[in-house]
Amino acid sequence: MSAPTQDDLRDWQRLALGVLRKSGLAGEDTPPEAVADLLATETYDGLRIAPLYTAADRAPDAGAPGHLPFVRGGSTAPRPWDVRQRHADPDPKATRAAVLADLENGATSLWLTGVAPADLAEALDGVLLDLAPVVLDHGPLGLEAARAFLALPGADKSGNLGLDPLGLEARTGVESEMSVLSALLDSPVPIATVDATVYHDAGGNDAQEIGYATATGLAYLRELVAAGLSAGMALKQLEFRFAATADQFATIAKLRAARRIWARVAQVCDVPHLGAQRQHAVTSDAMMTARDPWTNLLRTTVACFAAGTGGAGAVTVQPFDARLGLPDGFSRRIARNTQSLLIEESGVARVLDPAGGSWYVESLTDALAHAAWDVFTEVERAGEMAAALRSGLVEERIGTVRQRREADLAHRRQPITGVSEFPDLAERRPVRPPAPVRPSGGLQQMWYSQSFEHLRDVAEAASEPPTVRLVALGSTASNSARVSFAANLFAAGGVRLSEDSTSPVACICGSDRSYGEQAAETAARLKSEGVTTVWLAGQGSYEGVDAYLFTGCDALDVLRRTHEDLGVAP
Repeated sequence: MSAPTQDDLRDWQRLALGVLRKSGLAGEDTPPEAVADLLATETYDGLRIAPLYTAADRAPDAGAPGHLPFVRGGSTAPRPWDVRQRHADPDPKATRAAVLADLENGATSLWLTGVAPADLAEALDGVLLDLAPVVLDHGPLGLEAARAFLALPGADKSGNLGLDPLGLEARTGVESEMSVLSALLDSPVPIATVDATVYHDAGGNDAQEIGYATATGLAYLRELVAAGLSAGMALKQLEFRFAATADQFATIAKLRAARRIWARVAQVCDVPHLGAQRQHAVTSDAMMTARDPWTNLLRTTVACFAAGTGGAGAVTVQPFDARLGLPDGFSRRIARNTQSLLIEESGVARVLDPAGGSWYVESLTDALAHAAWDVFTEVERAGEMAAALRSGLVEERIGTVRQRREADLAHRRQPITGVSEFPDLAERRPVRPPAPVRPSGGLQQMWYSQSFEHLRDVAEAASEPPTVRLVALGSTASNSARVSFAANLFAAGGVRLSEDSTSPVACICGSDRSYGEQAAETAARLKSEGVTTVWLAGQGSYEGVDAYLFTGCDALDVLRRTHEDLGVAP
C-alpha cells in the first residue's frame, strides 16, 4: 500500500471536518487544518496521539529483530512465547493438582506466589523441573523460598528465583535488603525479577512503569557487580515483569520501548550483545473487575494479544475470576487456552514483531521511550531507586497520574464495561474461595472499578433495593434515549430507576422540547408530593430541578449523592 498523498490528506481532512461540524465539535469557520488537533488525544504519559499517522511520522530505525536496540525483539526467528500460569493457592495439594493440569494442557512454565517455602517440594512433586521453568514470587520469604527450591532435584535450568527487594519495598513500605541478591550468587537459576506491575497497580503511567523498572534493574546490576559478578553475568540474572492492558497499542509500545532503554543500559555496561531484556507480561490486575467478571475474558484476550505482539518472552493471562478469589479449574483452563488460541490458531507467534513498520506504533514507541528515559534519569538524579522510593518522589509522581485517572473513571471518560457502563443488577457472580491478601503498606494500589463496585456492594447490603422514581415526559420514542442513559448511570451504583417508585429522589427524562414545556411544572409537582431531590437527564437550567445527568458528568458524585439522599448506609 502506497503512502497517502497530500491530496489524500486534504480529502480526509475535508470529510472528517464534515462529521465534526455535524457533531458540534467544529464550527463553520473551522479550517480543515484544525482537524488533527480536534481529534488528537493525550495519554497519561502526556504523549499526543494523533488521529492519523503517515510516513512523515516515521520514527528512528528500530533495527532488525534480534539486534540492537532490540526494539523488535530479542530473537531472529519467530517462536511461541512462554505460556506462564500463576498459582496463588497456599494449599500445596491443590497447587500440585492445578500445576500438573496446566502443564499437561498447554502451559510451559509456572509462576508460584502462594505456596509456603516449606511446601514447595510437595507442590512441585511430579513436575520435571528441567523441562518446566518455575518463577518464584514470595515477597519477604523470597530468600527462604529460593533456597528451598534450589534444593529440589532438577532445579538447575531456567526460571527465576524472583528476588525483588525494591519491588517489595514499593509494595510494603518496608526498607529493602539488597543483600539478598548477593546471597545466591552461585545459583544456577537466575536470581532477580524486576516487577514493575507495582507501579502500574498504583495508577502509574507506562513511562513511569518503564522508567522505574529500568532504575530498579540498574540498582540490581550495581549490587551484583559489587558482589563480584561481571556486568554480563549480572545482566543474565534479571527478568522484567510488566503489565499488559486492554489498550493494545500502548502495551505493544511499552514492551518495545522498555527493550530499547534496557539495551542502552547494556551498552553503557559495555555488553551490548546481552541487552535483550527478558520480559514477562502479565495481564493487568488493576483493570480486572469483580462485577460482571465475564467481561474480564475480553480484557485479558486483548492484553494477551498485545503482549505477544509486543514481543514479551513470557505471558501470564489472569483468570477472569481473579478478583473474586482463587480461580477454579475452568477459569484457569480458559486463561491457558486464550494463549493457546492466539499462538496456535491465530498465528500471532508466527511473525516477528507484527507491529513493526506501523507509523503509529513506531512513533508511539519512540515517544514513550523518551518519556520513560526522563523518568529514569530523574530517579538517578534523586540518588537511585531506593532513595526515590523513600523520599516520596515515586508516590508523588504516580499520585499525580492516579488523580487524573480517577477523575476520568469518575466521569466515565474511561468507561468500565459491566461496572460504570452497562451494569447488570441481576448478575449472579461465581463464588470462589478467598485468595491470600496481597502485600500492602507501600504505594497506594488501585483497581479501576473499585469506587463503583463499592457503591454496588453498599446498595446490595441495603434492606431494600435503592430506587429512583422515573418521570418520563412525552412519547417513548422521544424519551427512551435519556431513560436508558439515566437507568444505566444509576445502575452503576446499584440504584434502580422505576416509574412505580415512591422514592424521595426522582429523575425527569424527556426531550429538550418537553423540558421547555414541562420540566419546571413537573419538578414543582414532584416537590409537592414529597420528593426531596429532582434530577433531570440532560443539561440546562429549569426551576425546581436540583441537578443534572449528562455525558461527562461526575457519575461517582451523582451516585454518592443519590445514596445519601436515599439513606443508603456507606
